[in-house]
Amino acid sequence: MSAHEEVSKVAQRLLLIVNPIAGTRRAARCLSDVIGLFNQNGYECLTFVTSARGDGARITAAHAGDVSLIVCAGGDGTLNEVVSGVLQAGVDTPIGYIPAGSTNDFATSLRLSRDVMTAAKDILNGAPRAFDVGNFNGRCFCYVASFGAFTAASYNTPQPSKNLLGHLAYILEGMKDLPNIKPIPLTAEADGRYYQGDYIFGALTNSTSIAGLVSIPKERVDLHDGKLELTLVRAPQTAADLSKIAKSIQTQDFDPDVIHFQPATRVRLSVPAGLTWTLDGEYEPGGQSIDIKSMRDAIRLMIREKAIG
Repeated sequence: MSAHEEVSKVAQRLLLIVNPIAGTRRAARCLSDVIGLFNQNGYECLTFVTSARGDGARITAAHAGDVSLIVCAGGDGTLNEVVSGVLQAGVDTPIGYIPAGSTNDFATSLRLSRDVMTAAKDILNGAPRAFDVGNFNGRCFCYVASFGAFTAASYNTPQPSKNLLGHLAYILEGMKDLPNIKPIPLTAEADGRYYQGDYIFGALTNSTSIAGLVSIPKERVDLHDGKLELTLVRAPQTAADLSKIAKSIQTQDFDPDVIHFQPATRVRLSVPAGLTWTLDGEYEPGGQSIDIKSMRDAIRLMIREKAIG
């Protein structure tokens, strides 16, 4: 190898953003090994450890244009911040994701490894692939904007419980919502199709998994087709309705009498004042008028070959 080739090999800069408290702190424990791996493969790591909400977006926006690759290690919320930062910076720097959170819905859709070092190696061996991003009244989300039943569990579950119990913590927290589930009256327009009525749950997704509770058949989801999947669950009027809802979710065969499912490029909703949402597992206050649209091929993620369809 010539001196010029050696310089070129180490000239690439990588922005590494780590959430040290995500999941069971796996990423933090492996940080030195991850940095060593990237160094060995020709990357000079500019490393930041987040300490407060918003750090990931702020740091990424400041440095995204100065590096050839961005890697984030944490949960889906950490990825959301990094994606937000890339969009703010107006660059197309590819992003690698090391899923180290408690549930990692988006990572499930991408079939990313939950092992930190394997995920890091897959980033190095992968290639950039374009993916859609959702826009919620101007704020981006990677895979879900949701409201209603169990939605609050994602941001109300204490971090120590997430670290100790993982996905089970979300289920236990969600069960606390059961006595408080109330019908939500709304109207929605999705690519010219209208829905109106009382619902207990709604979501716009670009994922095959929602909080590990609701799954969408992978053949019905394309993560880069310029569309989001709208799911609205009607408020049950009878025990039979409730049975239909449970069966639909369990079988992934949505009964149109109780669950509306439609891919759409843009959805506008009118909802009650004070309705709260979650975007990629984080609290979002929303508003009475909600405008959600898909931004096609807005980001590039490093994906190993044949990781997804």
